[in-house]
Amino acid sequence: MNLAIFDLDETLIAGDSATLWLNFLAGRGLVSDALLAEDRRMMQDYYAGTLDMPAYVALTLAPLEGRTAAEISRLAAEFITHHIAPIVYPEARQRLAWHKAQGHRCLIISATGEHLVRPIAHYLGVEDAIGVQVEVVNGRYSGRPEGVFSFQQGKVVRLGHWLREHNVEPDFCYGYSDSSNDLPLLEYVDEAAVVNGNEALNAIAAERGWQQLSWTLKKQP
Repeated sequence: MNLAIFDLDETLIAGDSATLWLNFLAGRGLVSDALLAEDRRMMQDYYAGTLDMPAYVALTLAPLEGRTAAEISRLAAEFITHHIAPIVYPEARQRLAWHKAQGHRCLIISATGEHLVRPIAHYLGVEDAIGVQVEVVNGRYSGRPEGVFSFQQGKVVRLGHWLREHNVEPDFCYGYSDSSNDLPLLEYVDEAAVVNGNEALNAIAAERGWQQLSWTLKKQP
């Protein structure tokens, strides 16, 4: 069995799902302007490679506190329909379809919370997904994370947990990401592809013989 591993944000979709989600919640009065401003500041740290991941996870999961899985699921479904579906790269859909046609198993690994990663993966036709785990207490989200963050080297750690849990031993692994934060994952797989990488990541890709892909959203007529 071959395994195709995809990052989510800025790889399969032209945007950051966690930031888009917070803005979606803000439109319903569920998130403050101050939280949005802090998210913008932290995303600058992310792109600079200096993100305080525990602080970022705490920020993005805070709006879940006290809400039921059913409530978040309903909100997520609306969010995906209106804010994620329009920004899925056509080439991403094509690449997912190609892997499935070859009989490969597809897996999405993201540093976004699993309350978003799983339903977005399902929308994309991907059964298997890994995101930051979110604690549930008495049927409601606590707003706190659990376990190892699926971020940087943590993606490889969580992948290892997933492989053991599902008793999967792939013969060959493909990997796709846009971000230097995913270098540990791209180095782990047998065949790596950089999607819309920045200059630094593309230089690494060229040096190591990785694919360099340019995916774009098609303009509406």
